Amino acid sequence: MRSVMICRWVSAVLLTLIGIETVTAQDAISVDEPVVEVQVEPGLLKEPRDGRLYVLFSKSLAREPRQGPSWFGPEPFYGIQLKAVQDGKTYVVDDESDGFPGAISELAAGTYAVQAIFDHDFYHSNHNNGVGNIYSDKVVVDWNPTDDGTKLLKLTLSHTIADRPFRNTQYAKQVKIYSPRLSAFHGHEVIQKAGVLLPASYYDNPDKRYPVIYSVTGFGGMHESVEGSEPVPVEPGDVEFIRVILDGQCKWGHHTYANSAKNGPRGDALVHELIPEIERRFRTVAESTARFLTGHSSGGWSSLWLQVNYPAQFAGTWSTAPDVVDFRDYQEVNLYHDPPLSLYTKPNGDRRGIARRGDQVLIWYDDFGKMDDCLGRGGQLRSFEAVFSPLDDFGQPIKMWTRDSGTVIPQTVKYWMEYDINHLIQRRWSKNEQHLKGKIHVIMGTLDTFYLEGACEQIKTTLAKLDPTAVIDMVEGDHGSFMTRAMRDRIRSEMSAAYRKFHD
Repeated sequence: MRSVMICRWVSAVLLTLIGIETVTAQDAISVDEPVVEVQVEPGLLKEPRDGRLYVLFSKSLAREPRQGPSWFGPEPFYGIQLKAVQDGKTYVVDDESDGFPGAISELAAGTYAVQAIFDHDFYHSNHNNGVGNIYSDKVVVDWNPTDDGTKLLKLTLSHTIADRPFRNTQYAKQVKIYSPRLSAFHGHEVIQKAGVLLPASYYDNPDKRYPVIYSVTGFGGMHESVEGSEPVPVEPGDVEFIRVILDGQCKWGHHTYANSAKNGPRGDALVHELIPEIERRFRTVAESTARFLTGHSSGGWSSLWLQVNYPAQFAGTWSTAPDVVDFRDYQEVNLYHDPPLSLYTKPNGDRRGIARRGDQVLIWYDDFGKMDDCLGRGGQLRSFEAVFSPLDDFGQPIKMWTRDSGTVIPQTVKYWMEYDINHLIQRRWSKNEQHLKGKIHVIMGTLDTFYLEGACEQIKTTLAKLDPTAVIDMVEGDHGSFMTRAMRDRIRSEMSAAYRKFHD
């Protein structure tokens, strides 16, 4: 029998002085196994909500645990999917819940800050950004498994994450539109959003129209990042662009602006709804030769995907450090290999990393996968399944690998092939050559943090044969270090040159 002792005697005076709430002994009662009970404060939810309840633990007593988990420094947390959560009701997190790195009964003794959050928001991958999500106060507990029985920790969801309106300024604007396509797919109203940054001369030249750069943020990025920004400085005579920030945010992580069985027609909604509305509201050059794409990481993949799938709609993409663009090198794993390989271990039995700094592994694949699954939805790996996989009988994306051994599931991979960008380029080249030739620019670090450079080498080989004017540039650096000011200036200069080919 194991127990959890909750008490005030761990540096209680010090904790009170620095403003950290502690729980008292009267909060602990006997139960059969370590349990956290989470009650919804009456009046907090207007109607029953489906969602995921998390209880997060942290050794850092000064921070709020709900700000986790961190990819590079994850701490224990637990999650459970709930239906029709109501005011005043109590819900239990125990050994039946998902847990990282293990079950809650396996949590090591120690002093932790603990916090609960219920995530029911539709729009955000990060539970801390979801408007209407509810969370508890942070408490500090001494979690001390012993053999004299078990104790119960009680938390109350008493706070709501409020909406934070976008602060429109003279140059930075937010665009919000109702999406008929996404609303029909999801069965409820869905709003598309974007941030728009106008050029410095926008108000000085009321008759002038501008080309547009559509920039897709990486995983976790938000279009609100443009809020309060000033126009990008340009040299006299340079091309000025309207910049549109797209963020790919959805509950399942990053929807990548790809049409998918789980996230719906995201690409079509962008191209046929949001872009036309931006062109209506702002003085853009509403021609394909004046629409440019860029993005980094997941945004890099998104921008390349949009160019390849809507080739006549855009003038070119400058995609940096894109997620996997060829599934023959899915972070060093060939998903098409027969017999199927493991994402967790190499053929020689060594563990496989998913993130590194130089030669040092920072995150192991099996650990990251377990953390991702505990999130339930909104994690990086599960977001790939949400985009690339069909749905099972319960409406969930089918899994691409077995969670026990990490073995790739070929029956799933055959569906993923439709999202293998290099494969699609080759298969459709005879049809799309006219609209794709000279438009693809990919820049990747030679020692990418997430092992993405191998897939870019594959697409480089393909395009060397199909389109020698395509640019696949392997530069020294990791996932982000090559994105210097000089690199950003180069990209803008190349976009300017591409624009001037068709516009004086």
